[in-house]
Amino acid sequence: MTEPGDEVRAAVITISTSLSRGEGEDASGPALVAFAERLGARVVDHETIPDERELIEGRLRWWSDHGGCELVLTTGGTGFSPDDVTPEATRAAIDREAPGIPEAMRAASREHTSKWMLSRGVAGTRGRTLIVNFPGNPPSIEQTGAAIADALPHALALLAREDSAHE
Repeated sequence: MTEPGDEVRAAVITISTSLSRGEGEDASGPALVAFAERLGARVVDHETIPDERELIEGRLRWWSDHGGCELVLTTGGTGFSPDDVTPEATRAAIDREAPGIPEAMRAASREHTSKWMLSRGVAGTRGRTLIVNFPGNPPSIEQTGAAIADALPHALALLAREDSAHE
């Protein structure tokens, strides 16, 4: 995804209190793992955690700072429910927002649902890691992922560069 021979390591985090307790089957996490693999990333872990702001923020920081991941993708917790705190946790963990990514994701959802504007997902960078919040609905992962798939390898390549020159 970056330079030939370079491997992008990715972590996928499903954010759901009920799924973290073993209630139900996670469909969105595996869909997001498949998306990352289609991008050419090696998914080093897929974990499920509850909707707890401090825990989410801590996991995003850990995967960026210590887990060796250039890409961290989350699914779930981006809606209007009181326990949907993924965007707030992500904003607390990132250094810089990348507003075009969630804008493109919401725009892609518009043709599929009249509720597209209710997604509060964000994206941004922490050091050399790109963090992107996806919705918790598996079909939405496909739809929104398609909208950003071409841009992500370039974004990751820019983050990986030692200099800041653009081609």
